[in-house]
Amino acid sequence: MRKRLTAWLLAVLLIMGGAIGCAQEDNMGYRSDFSAGTDEWYARSMGDASISVTEEKTLLTVGRTDNWHSPGRDFPLQPGVTYELSVEVRQEQADEARFMISVAHTAGGTESYENLAFGNAKKGEWTALSGTYQAGPYDRFVLYVETSNAPEIDFEFRNFEVKGQMQKQVEAADIPALKDVYKDYFDFGTAVTFMESTNKSLMDFYASQFNIMTPGNEMKPDSLLDVTGSMIKSIKDDTAVAVKFNSVIPLLDYAQKNGVKVHGHTLVWHNQTPDAFFHEHYNTANPLVTREVLLARFDNYVREIMTYLEKKYPGVVVSWDVVNEAIDDQTGWLRESKWYTIVGEDYVARAFEIARKHAPEGVLLFYNDYNTAILGKQNGIYKLVEQLMAEGNIDGYGFQMHHDIKFPSVQQIEASVKRFADTGLLLRVSELDITVPDDSEVSFARQAKMYGDIMKILAQYKDQMLAVQVWGVSDNLSWRASQYPLLFDGESNPKPAFWALVEP
Repeated sequence: MRKRLTAWLLAVLLIMGGAIGCAQEDNMGYRSDFSAGTDEWYARSMGDASISVTEEKTLLTVGRTDNWHSPGRDFPLQPGVTYELSVEVRQEQADEARFMISVAHTAGGTESYENLAFGNAKKGEWTALSGTYQAGPYDRFVLYVETSNAPEIDFEFRNFEVKGQMQKQVEAADIPALKDVYKDYFDFGTAVTFMESTNKSLMDFYASQFNIMTPGNEMKPDSLLDVTGSMIKSIKDDTAVAVKFNSVIPLLDYAQKNGVKVHGHTLVWHNQTPDAFFHEHYNTANPLVTREVLLARFDNYVREIMTYLEKKYPGVVVSWDVVNEAIDDQTGWLRESKWYTIVGEDYVARAFEIARKHAPEGVLLFYNDYNTAILGKQNGIYKLVEQLMAEGNIDGYGFQMHHDIKFPSVQQIEASVKRFADTGLLLRVSELDITVPDDSEVSFARQAKMYGDIMKILAQYKDQMLAVQVWGVSDNLSWRASQYPLLFDGESNPKPAFWALVEP
């Protein structure tokens, strides 16, 4: 019997009287209550400001000399969880003052800041501020109330509230696991965001279906490159690189503990790479670096990444997209990125050479691109792959299959897969989703048929095809959410497309 998955519901739990951990670790509630004192709030300043509780049980801040001087409090927020924030403020000195709820978050000893909610408080009037905050990959969170245009006024607040959204457990019902359906063909996987990776019940559901996962953004250069750390290192050596892994650690930890493989995405890309990486001393006001410096930086970048992963997570990351989307859609040849401008036409080959030098034994190296089924783009990709094969540092090709039910045709997809299979390279479908115009039964039936037809094609190449990965799990979390592209709906129920893959 095909049982539907338990709906993925959101419930908000508010606990009065203090920050109290709830039954599930990704939820919390708080409302200020100053009946017994300052309730762990403290004055954020260089020593001038102070706080006290008024007779009306509000928290008063006085002695400020700067906008950031404020009442603050540590909160045990959970990365990936979204929180609703609200407070009421009052001041008696300015005609109008602009207030903000802000957060000071810390990762690896470095503190940074965000403004979360805003409001203008007129003299003598209680004014409400409200906003939301999705906690990022930080070790410490301090919420505080500050001003932006009235650095010296005293003010008081009441009813500071934090409501954490708790995701009820998603359970794998009595449905087939795609990783088991295709175990004799290839690994079956998905992409996972940071937010998803911090939710254990969601990850347990994913792991019940998939045996390989790709971080959606958390291994791209703008996540792994530590620009500030690199800038400091560059004072002595402008080729030195600092890296950070905060955003991807939850996924790596889960994968290591649960026997899930990880595919790394991506080392070189014209997008989502900090521009500072290409400039002298990591300062965009400086000139671009030379070819030699950029290649040395990339060498150090890859070495740092591979060394860390091999030491902390040996065997977890089994493959990498070394270069992503290098071919231009219009010209059919290399797009004019900073990599191309500084290094030259051989930058892709040099990237693979460096990746091969540092990759642990057995880690496979792929070139990854989209629109492979379109002949003009396909020809450029094929030409590049042939050049890389001649140097011997590439293991395979990754197909991004971000398709629509109307385009490309199944015949075009089949021809492109055959052409790259004939090279003898290993293959993987790195990013699969299929969009539809609406969520009607007719559209979902057409979507299911296309998913099934594609899977029949891929199964023919099981000796070369290492993995097939959908780019996400449920429609509501997809980058193309409005076009319902995935196998599960917004309540984590399997769609016709899921059953088309189970019974193609």
